[in-house]
Amino acid sequence: MEEVYEFLKKCGTYYLATVEGDQPRVRPFGTVDIFEGKLYIQTGKVKDVSRQIQKNPKVEICAWGDGKWLRLAGKLVRDDRVEAKKHLLDNYPELQSLYSPEDDNTEVLYFEDATATFYSFTEESKVIKF
Repeated sequence: MEEVYEFLKKCGTYYLATVEGDQPRVRPFGTVDIFEGKLYIQTGKVKDVSRQIQKNPKVEICAWGDGKWLRLAGKLVRDDRVEAKKHLLDNYPELQSLYSPEDDNTEVLYFEDATATFYSFTEESKVIKF
């Protein structure tokens, strides 16, 4: 999981895919954190992406960097604890003007039953499950 985290941090921007009915939805994201041994991302509860995840928590992330790409599939689980929100926001001070650990909008989610696959045009694929 640490390797997945490091790759996503280095990429800066990754793309999160959700489903709305029968329509895939993809958008750029940039937050990633490890808290209590779990990989977290962050969004706002008022956003469509949050509603889509709550309806169908199966998501996939795709990221590209240094000639390699990552596909991370799994289920996202909401963690409403202030401690989890604070940990993530402490690593993203630029978001603290928009989000707060105590507000009703900040949402942090961790991956469950995740499969990360690293791909390259020149190397064998590598799979990490967590």
